[in-house]
Amino acid sequence: MSIEDLKTRLPEYAKDLKLNLSSLAAEPGLTQQQRAGTFIATALAAREPSVIRAMLAEFGPQLSPEALQAAKAAAAIMGMNNIYYRFVHMMGEQSGYKTMPAKLRMNVIGKPGVEKVDFELWSLAVSAINGCGMCLEAHDHELRKAGLEPEKIQAAVRIAATVHAVAVTLEGEAASADLPVQAQAAE
Repeated sequence: MSIEDLKTRLPEYAKDLKLNLSSLAAEPGLTQQQRAGTFIATALAAREPSVIRAMLAEFGPQLSPEALQAAKAAAAIMGMNNIYYRFVHMMGEQSGYKTMPAKLRMNVIGKPGVEKVDFELWSLAVSAINGCGMCLEAHDHELRKAGLEPEKIQAAVRIAATVHAVAVTLEGEAASADLPVQAQAAE
């Protein structure tokens, strides 16, 4: 399955998603590795099987084996961290959780197997899907400190937003396909 196959499965009301997939697949602001890894990491975070398969088929060949593993690792580690740090953030200062060590292994963040800036970018994009403000702030800080322009960070989040919307739309269409069609009221 490819992005083109995925686009044919999207209903007409999701035409904007089709257009966004096309333009973002060729996003010139990101390197090929940044773009491909962002698509893969966010597809994994979005959790819809056909989206995952399409993104792996389309973008997997554009990555080295190490970069592919790192993109998957970004989705995996952020799947854990986004829950934990969202909890810490939501509980607030008075709870005391911010001062407690997380006691969760996060070794891959320190040694991801690719350029640190790319891994941070993928982690930020996954954090956008998972809705962890604390992680978003931390990864944005690291990316800006490394000199990545805000337009590149925004491009990764635009990919995350579109990939997630495609997954939500396809899940909704699959679920509604099982519902009986409502007959129009007789006039």
